[in-house]
Amino acid sequence: MKNFTEKIEAIEMEPVKVGVIGCGAMGRGIIKNLVKGGYEVYAYDVNEQALHSVAELGAQTTFEKEHVYSQVHYLITSLPTTQLVEETIVGENGALYSMRKGTSILDVSTTDVEVTRQIFEQAKQKGISFFDCPLSGGPDGAERGELTIVVGGDAVQFEQISPVLRVIGKEIEYIGESGSGQVIKLCNNIVVAGIVTLLSESLLTGVKAGVPAEKIASMLQKGSAQTKVMSVFGPNLIDGDHENVKFMLQHMSKDIKLYLDLATQEKIPTFFSAMIDHFYTIAKNNGKGALDTSAVSQVLEELANATIVSK
Repeated sequence: MKNFTEKIEAIEMEPVKVGVIGCGAMGRGIIKNLVKGGYEVYAYDVNEQALHSVAELGAQTTFEKEHVYSQVHYLITSLPTTQLVEETIVGENGALYSMRKGTSILDVSTTDVEVTRQIFEQAKQKGISFFDCPLSGGPDGAERGELTIVVGGDAVQFEQISPVLRVIGKEIEYIGESGSGQVIKLCNNIVVAGIVTLLSESLLTGVKAGVPAEKIASMLQKGSAQTKVMSVFGPNLIDGDHENVKFMLQHMSKDIKLYLDLATQEKIPTFFSAMIDHFYTIAKNNGKGALDTSAVSQVLEELANATIVSK
C-alpha cells in the first residue's frame, strides 16, 4: 500500500510540461513567464541564438521538434506565418502525429481564419484540443506577462488551458468557436494600422504648418482623438526612431492582407483597408519591413518631401 501511495504522489507531483515553438521576441517573454510560473518548458526554434537566449531562462532546448511534441501536455506555437503554423501542426511529422490524446495546442500566432478552423477539426479527430489565442501587447507585454489574449475554440476545454494563459497574459477573453480569436485580432490590427497611417499624415500636416509634433500629439491625447495607438507608436513617429520595434512592419503588412482576405470572403467592401494595405506594401517593398510599424510614415514623408521630426 505504501509503494502504491508513493507512486500516486509521484504522478501528482509531475510538473506540467509546456512546449513552445518559436522563441522570437514574443516567444522569449512567454517562455520566461512559463518558467517563472513553475512549468517545465521545452523550446524549439530554427535560430540557435534564440534557443541559447531561452536556455538561459531555464527552458530545455532542442533542434528536434518531434521531441517537444512527444513530451508536453500543452504546445504553444508562436510563428510569423500561416504556412509555418500549418507545417508545424498538420504537416509531415507535425505535432498532431506525435502529441498524445488529451493534450492541447495553443496557437498564439496571427493567422488565416479558415486555416485555423481546418486545423481545429483535424486536431479534434486526433483527440487533441486546438485553440487560436492571438496576442496583443507586443514584446514588452510578453516580457511582463501582461498580454491581452483572445481565444477561439471549444468552450468546455477552455477551462483546461486557462491556467497556462493566465501565466502569460493579463486580459484573457474567451470569444467563441474556433477562428473567432483570429477574427478579433485581424479586426484589431487593421484599425491599429489605419490609425498609425492617419496619425502619420496628421502629424506631418501639422508640423509642415508650423506646429511641433510633440504639441500636436499631446493635445490629441487630451481630446476626443485620444488613442492607445499614440501611446504605443507615437514616440517612434515623433522621434523618427523606427528601429525601436514595437511591432514589425512586415508582420503588420501580413496581418492587413489576412484581414483583406477575411473581408473579401465575407463580401465586405474594403475601400479604406485597401488604401492602408497600399501604404504598408510600399513601405515593405522599400526595405522597411524589419522596422517598426511606425516606419509607414516614411512613405508619406517622402511623398511630401517633409518630415515629422523637427529639425
